[in-house]
Amino acid sequence: MKPFLTRIAAASVALLGGLLVAGCGGGGATADTTPKFSPSAVVSFGDSLSDQGTYKVGTVAALGGGQYTVNGVGPHWLERIATLYGLTKPCPAQQGLDGLASQGFAVPVTNNVGCFAYGQGGARVTNPVGPGNKLLGGSNAVLGQLTVPVITQMQNHLTAAGGSYKGTELVFVYAGGNDVFINLATVQATIGAGGDPTAAATAGVTAMGQAGAELAGYVKALVVGKGAKNVVVINLPDVSLTPFSKSLPAATQGLILQMVNTFNDQLKTGLSGADVVWVDAAQGVRDQIADPAKFSLTNVTTPACDLSPAKNPLGSSLVCSAANVVAGDISHYLFADSVHPTPYGNQLLSQVVSLELARKGWL
Repeated sequence: MKPFLTRIAAASVALLGGLLVAGCGGGGATADTTPKFSPSAVVSFGDSLSDQGTYKVGTVAALGGGQYTVNGVGPHWLERIATLYGLTKPCPAQQGLDGLASQGFAVPVTNNVGCFAYGQGGARVTNPVGPGNKLLGGSNAVLGQLTVPVITQMQNHLTAAGGSYKGTELVFVYAGGNDVFINLATVQATIGAGGDPTAAATAGVTAMGQAGAELAGYVKALVVGKGAKNVVVINLPDVSLTPFSKSLPAATQGLILQMVNTFNDQLKTGLSGADVVWVDAAQGVRDQIADPAKFSLTNVTTPACDLSPAKNPLGSSLVCSAANVVAGDISHYLFADSVHPTPYGNQLLSQVVSLELARKGWL
């Protein structure tokens, strides 16, 4: 189980303008690109896909890393959305590491006042122990990610905000990937110990459905139910299409797909009746990989980061930058490492998010 977990640890303004012009009927008139909604702040909950620098401390910072992408090359999707509204770059609500001091991965945890990007690499929906957490042992203990789960992230924000939302915030919820990785590792460990493969796979899929339902419940009770009026829920991207998944047997890829679909189905069902914007990131990734040229993608199968030990001591995009990418032009690669997007991949997600915001009338 540990080696597997170690591997895991390891809007376009033009598009928006086009949508607004179309909505105004063209005719040569100048489109009004002023957002229809002016949020007081962007608040985000989730995992590495929305992490704004939780672990940008110690050796990670020294290596030029801090986010799960090609660092320093282009803005993150969340930053792009904030910019559309004239807001400053989102900052991490918490920073620190609980890893090996001798390698610079033990940095006291600090809570940043006025910062509302709660997403953390390794975070799960409910369970506090995710990929990279030292409690998993082995190489995970070297990095020591905090992996504060989404439910706690939401509770922490309520504490900082006095128990409720103002109703003027733009809130994003984007999680589930680490529940896939942990549940898949559990399935593999169970089978490796002689357990029944069918029963193990069924248990893994069931656990993913539970996580999706739990996340929906948290959104309703701890976000919408506490006064948030502008909430965006992004579903789990299709992890079965990542380089990580493609390196596994076909049957395992099928299991991952079933996990993703079950999580997303339960999340969407659980949100029934809640006034939230739904962003289908899973279909977005499927479309991009099915027709790369349509999205100006040049590579959707291999990582842009050189993950060799000599170039990347963590084997992760967390410490990837322009200094340790593969040779050639990686500006339109989709994946930074085996699961995380490049800056261009982040741009594509921001376009999908922006489209849904515009459809809602918030842009």
